[in-house]
Amino acid sequence: MDKIKILLVDDLPENLLALESLLKNPAVEFLRANSGVDALELLLRHEFALAIIDVQMPEMDGFELAELMRGTDRTRTVPIIFVTAGTRDRTNTFRGYDKGAVDFLYKPLEAHIVKSKVQVFIELALQKQLLQNRLSETK
Repeated sequence: MDKIKILLVDDLPENLLALESLLKNPAVEFLRANSGVDALELLLRHEFALAIIDVQMPEMDGFELAELMRGTDRTRTVPIIFVTAGTRDRTNTFRGYDKGAVDFLYKPLEAHIVKSKVQVFIELALQKQLLQNRLSETK
């Protein structure tokens, strides 16, 4: 089976490294983007099981990236988890869900919670791959 791909988007390289280290999984390939533009380029070239996107980035914030993702057939169904260091502001949380988020996490991240949430999407992607493989075998 192919590795599951997860997109990590944050303008701070150290945050990307920390998140990838936290989520390390042999079944997963992590692709990192330092900006919304970099993320869009990766989204055009790869199929992702999940995108974990920092909200506060220069030039294009996470909400703008999500809006662009939702406007394209290819990326419309990629689940998005937003991450923010901001305050627990209901307006931002609602805005995130309005832009298509499946979850919203606040820094500092709690390792076991993040791992558990991401594992759900890994399992779903693995099941999808398994079903697709079985379907292609029956043809």
